[in-house]
Amino acid sequence: MNRLTIGLIAALGVVTVAFSVLWTMALRRDPEARRPTALELFIGFVTDFFDTLGIGSFAPTTSVFKLFKILPDENIPGALNVGHAIPTFAEAFIFMTIVKIDGATLALMILASVVGAWLGAGVVTSWPRRRIQIGMAVALLCAGGFFLMKNLGLFPPGGDTLALTGSKLAIGLAVNFVLGALMTLGIGAYAPCMILVSLLGMNPGAAFPIMMGSCAFLMPTAAIAFVRKKRYGPGPSLGLTLGGVPGVLLAAYVFSKLSVTALRWGVIAVVLYTAVMMLRSAFAPSPSALSPEKA
Repeated sequence: MNRLTIGLIAALGVVTVAFSVLWTMALRRDPEARRPTALELFIGFVTDFFDTLGIGSFAPTTSVFKLFKILPDENIPGALNVGHAIPTFAEAFIFMTIVKIDGATLALMILASVVGAWLGAGVVTSWPRRRIQIGMAVALLCAGGFFLMKNLGLFPPGGDTLALTGSKLAIGLAVNFVLGALMTLGIGAYAPCMILVSLLGMNPGAAFPIMMGSCAFLMPTAAIAFVRKKRYGPGPSLGLTLGGVPGVLLAAYVFSKLSVTALRWGVIAVVLYTAVMMLRSAFAPSPSALSPEKA
């Protein structure tokens, strides 16, 4: 393991402690904070289990939250970024340790995504409900498309390099900046990052430390903004965290043994259904528009 990667892991340790402390303090001050339900814990366990295997957690979590009406639609992006942050820290520690990659490339890609998330969070937290519903529907359609590409073998095969230089590095940084910004809207970065890494000729395995390291550093950046503006659900987010960490640890043991192609087909159906429901909610007439005018 090179020095830059060791430095990133140490920095991630600091970020993990800092975020945990800040969020704990916010929960103690929040009168709306509550204990998570068994369902919310289960959602965290399952979604982060498969997140560790590269499926992603944002689209499945959004689908279940929408299906069971766990949160208002406008608070779902915040819950995704806040609740899945600490499980993602665990994923990043694992894959940054076991997967070889150039330290400079990894550090720069992570930095680009963090800057994108920092700029994106300030925009998304101020959006109205309808705009968030439309944006998340688009995010789910994109996720379904990426899952379909993966199952049909349409992802580029990639190469064998572990580093990016020159124009390829510039392209990688620009795209990862955009992916970081989109994470604040609930658009997961895993599948797009896999495509990016492969198109740039890198070893597909290098996508894991890049995408998980990027998310681990950018999610607390976005999450703090959502917590500060109270645009997330404390109980459901805590359920994602407390259920998600065990899911990550269990998935790490079966990482190389489990076939997830069949599961992706199920996820595709669910996220496409949820995208349609989100668009229906966004374009449904408001209650005031349906009620008769007062004399």
